[in-house]
Amino acid sequence: MKRFIFAMSLMLCIGLAANAQSRAIGGRLGHGIEFSYQHQLGSNMVNLQAGLPFLNGFGIEGVVTYDWIFPISSWQEKGTWNWYAGVGGGVGMWGFDHPVGFVGVAGRIGVEYNFWFPMQLSLDWSPVVGPSFGHDWVGFNTWGMSSFGLGIRYLF
Repeated sequence: MKRFIFAMSLMLCIGLAANAQSRAIGGRLGHGIEFSYQHQLGSNMVNLQAGLPFLNGFGIEGVVTYDWIFPISSWQEKGTWNWYAGVGGGVGMWGFDHPVGFVGVAGRIGVEYNFWFPMQLSLDWSPVVGPSFGHDWVGFNTWGMSSFGLGIRYLF
């Protein structure tokens, strides 16, 4: 009987710990349309963005950042405000007639509002700094600096 109670208690604790992980899924509008996923790791989060940028033509890109979250306690009303900053990496390409690729270090800084119901709004800047390369040239990814965006996510 003791083993049964211990096993049930352990299963309950594991289930509660799994539900304590905050996640968010949604979209982001910036220099294109992006899918956005966030996964909370303690007091910080990992953010994944994958999207279709409209730069010098249609393209595809992916950015992953590890973000540090800082609550804005003086703004708390019904929901919660946070600002965050992070670093990671990004890769992508655009244009099909003369394709251009890029790879680089990604940064992210922004502010988010978590409503009292499971929804989040965010405004951020997520630049990717690094080289871009075409068929016969290499340059600096200047489009990566223009990545301001507005996001909306469902929290679960």
